[in-house]
Amino acid sequence: MTTPAPQQQDAPTPDEVIAANRARIDDLDARIIALVEERVAASRAVQQARMGAGGRRVHLAREMEILRTYGDALGRPGTSVAMTLLELCRGTV
Repeated sequence: MTTPAPQQQDAPTPDEVIAANRARIDDLDARIIALVEERVAASRAVQQARMGAGGRRVHLAREMEILRTYGDALGRPGTSVAMTLLELCRGTV
């Protein structure tokens, strides 16, 4: 008795690859937005605690650390991402 050979599946079409990856990107974007919202809330809690203790709302040395972290991880565009996050989290200075 012989075992039938497994059927070969056709490779996905370019349209299928595009559709699948666009769906994945949409999911990732939703998760990133949720994380940014979570980061904004955490940052506001830090700011409120710092100001409640008589400190400043913004801690520039900490912001420089964040800029460095993103720049090291993502290169020059990472610094832009970090600046956008800082602006979202601290509001207008």
